[in-house]
Amino acid sequence: MKKLSFLSLFVVLSVLLSCTSEKATYRKISVDEYMDKVKAGWIGQMVGVGWGGPTEFKWNGVIIPEKEMPTWEPGMVNQFHQDDIYVEMTFLRTLEKYGWDVSIRQAGIDFANSRYMLWHANKEGRDNLRSGIAAPWSGHPKFNHHADDIDYQIEADYAGLISPGMPNLGIELGETFGRIMNYGDGLYGGNFVAGMYAEAFFENDMGKIVEAGLKCVPAESQYAEAIRDVIEQYHQHPDNWVEAWTFINEKYNNDPGYRKFSCSGMDAFNIDAKINGAYIVMGLLYGEGDIAKTTVISTRCGQDSDCNPANATGILCTTIGFENLPDDYKSALDYETRFSYTDYNVSELINVCAMLVRQAVERGGGKIETGDDGKEYFFIAVEEPVPGDLEQCWEPSETPEDVHLTEEEMARIEIRIITRDAYIHQWNVSGPYAEESKDAGQLFDYIFLPEKDQDKAEWKSVSLEGDKGSWMVDFTQLFEGVNVAAYVRSTVLSPADQDAQLFVGSDDGIKVWLNGELVHQNDVQRGFQEGEDAFGIHLNEGANTLMMKITQGNGGWAAAAVVCDLSGNPLEGLEYKAE
Repeated sequence: MKKLSFLSLFVVLSVLLSCTSEKATYRKISVDEYMDKVKAGWIGQMVGVGWGGPTEFKWNGVIIPEKEMPTWEPGMVNQFHQDDIYVEMTFLRTLEKYGWDVSIRQAGIDFANSRYMLWHANKEGRDNLRSGIAAPWSGHPKFNHHADDIDYQIEADYAGLISPGMPNLGIELGETFGRIMNYGDGLYGGNFVAGMYAEAFFENDMGKIVEAGLKCVPAESQYAEAIRDVIEQYHQHPDNWVEAWTFINEKYNNDPGYRKFSCSGMDAFNIDAKINGAYIVMGLLYGEGDIAKTTVISTRCGQDSDCNPANATGILCTTIGFENLPDDYKSALDYETRFSYTDYNVSELINVCAMLVRQAVERGGGKIETGDDGKEYFFIAVEEPVPGDLEQCWEPSETPEDVHLTEEEMARIEIRIITRDAYIHQWNVSGPYAEESKDAGQLFDYIFLPEKDQDKAEWKSVSLEGDKGSWMVDFTQLFEGVNVAAYVRSTVLSPADQDAQLFVGSDDGIKVWLNGELVHQNDVQRGFQEGEDAFGIHLNEGANTLMMKITQGNGGWAAAAVVCDLSGNPLEGLEYKAE
């Protein structure tokens, strides 16, 4: 009996030790639960950016008054045209095409070929790539004066959402994609966000989630210091986020020692990753697990007050899961519309994430098994984050002598940097035109006088020579109104019959005629981006009449055009007249 008892005890202990060992080696999550949480993470981003969007950068260095906070409406979740959402999907597409071991140079080429409008570090990084500077040097402070900005932090949600429980994978993704446009604290902000998302699949305590993200950042960095400051302020003032905000603003907005590489100097406008990362954490800690409270606090902190709540609310919603989200945040969700500049709708986006995670789990030493309940489970290898060595933008590493893309790599970049003096500067303008009860979309095909008979329309000559932004017609400086249209016309003098390309950008929709023939149309609502549309044309020897129609819903209203050869370089020997 004693021998049997000892044997039984040995078996029990062996089983317990085996279970304990597996728990210490792996973190377990069902595939269904992952799918539920990753969906909630994307929806949380959309909620945050949609709710905070109207306030973006309108309050800098001050708290947004409570009365100015927009009221949430369920339809605001459908943020398919928000750059804070769709830019990071470029990185997902690169991973989908080339796999987890894609090189940073290939990732940079894909980013160079993106066609959406960008700002700050993203824009300068892409401009560097298009002009021949390879990644990671496209994001190096020597070439990118916005390297400490918020850009990769905005986009890093994707990295954590496809790295559940795998913080080092999030850091690896930062090395591949974040260095395209950022460096130092600008890069660390993205890795911090990715680390918090990675933990949010397994943890609900916001303090522990923030600490997990902090482990992904070099402890000596100013970014890590900013996050530690928020944590300390939260412990000192757990019921008063305004006190914490005041401390953070004084130190990270008003102290030059913490704005050493700020693209805006000491201006109240502050797009540094550090201060905006602090505002993400304030929403998470003071939000107490409530979606509305988290979003509102991150928004009311000001500065980039749509991106910050997008990160914060995305992380929070990941912990909650889609099925447990309140109906107010999911009842109006559109499953059919694709995100701008992508091939993904909501369902396709979630499926791509799941496909990548399957690969990542096994790549990282984990496994996928079917449980006794018939469900699939991810067993994710436990790991400690390795944040890498300290880098700071004001003391950057040296760059190699050759930082350029090869000729073969440049040939794969579809859009090149074109100097703005190559754009058409001489235009006649006619407008504005409106039709009662018709919006911008309906005006797109409405035929106004310039389309019927150009010579009978009233035209005004607008020379852009020497003006600031002389490559672009800014209609808002010429006309007022919403739901209107305007036309521009120029005479292109060509020394010979020749084929060419026309690169145009517009805010909003555009139609283009050359010598009376419609050669291009794009009925779209979008912000202005030069060269966003490109198409072939044929120039006759001598005079060619170019006319464009630009519709306007509201907001910005602009257009620009440049004639290029078949290789995409400005076509030489042309003259332009407004007549």
